[in-house]
Amino acid sequence: MSDDGSQADSLTGGNGRLTTSTEAGTIDLPVILTSAGDDAVMRFVEFFTANIRNKHTRRAYFRNAVTFLRWCETRGIHSLRQVKPVTVAAYVELLQATHSKPTVKQCLATIRMLFDWLVTGQIVPANPAHAVRGPRHVVTRGKTPVLSAEETRTLFESINGESVVEKRDRALLAAMFFTFARVGAVVAMSVEDYYPQGKRYWLRLHEKNGKQHEMPAHHTLEEYLDAYLHAAGIADDRKGPLFRSATKTADRLNNNPLRPADVWRMIRRRANKAGIATRINCHSFRATGITNYLEHNGTLEKAQQMASHSSPRTTKLYDRTNDQVTLDEVEKITL
Repeated sequence: MSDDGSQADSLTGGNGRLTTSTEAGTIDLPVILTSAGDDAVMRFVEFFTANIRNKHTRRAYFRNAVTFLRWCETRGIHSLRQVKPVTVAAYVELLQATHSKPTVKQCLATIRMLFDWLVTGQIVPANPAHAVRGPRHVVTRGKTPVLSAEETRTLFESINGESVVEKRDRALLAAMFFTFARVGAVVAMSVEDYYPQGKRYWLRLHEKNGKQHEMPAHHTLEEYLDAYLHAAGIADDRKGPLFRSATKTADRLNNNPLRPADVWRMIRRRANKAGIATRINCHSFRATGITNYLEHNGTLEKAQQMASHSSPRTTKLYDRTNDQVTLDEVEKITL
């Protein structure tokens, strides 16, 4: 699977081998699939290349599908038509012993969607996963680590902004904090996505599922971005990436965009330097920003709009304003 989202770069002449750019050489598809014929193999490939657009979802679903089909082979099942509801149910039962409920539900969703695709392609007559139920999983509070206001302030103050890389890091973290944006949307921005409108500057964020979301820049974020653009000297490169990776000597930037993995490593490095023990990640700034906004009398409805969430229930998962209330109540217990 390549970085541009291609799961299969090429399919060699009917022998069931799939070339990927993330692994050396080729991947052998399960015999249970290749034995069904070239039409089945092509339909399988099309499920990932034509049906799933998000590259992260594609990667996870491809892994889930191949793992399930190979498991079927170990159970003596060598034809797609031999996969029955009891087969899928047994697999789900097995996963529950070693995997978290969200992972099990994702695996079941993969199998269900894949066989739906095979049914509509007339490869199999029915979907064996249709009647299989996954584990019940209800989430009322997100797991993303959140920074307190003091920790957030400490982190930003620890980045003195003397070098262009420090100015970049400070602006990037501020962009995620003040706009509630996902790291993927932030690193996907080009310079022209930071633009003036009226008396203020705005950011154009490219969120998942092709959603384009625009947010006004907080005055602090605007200050950090302006300082970064001036130091980097990239303001006139409107089509170039906004947040760029640094050279090996870390004294200047190149023309390559930062990747989410680069941002994660930067966050861990900055947090350690600032003495922050909380195991924060890229998504922590989204959750911290939403929590901070709600703590200062922001509304859930507006937070949902600012975070570009489809449902207020999703936004509520990021709300940790009750954490301090809970801690205060616990401290009332005395011996």
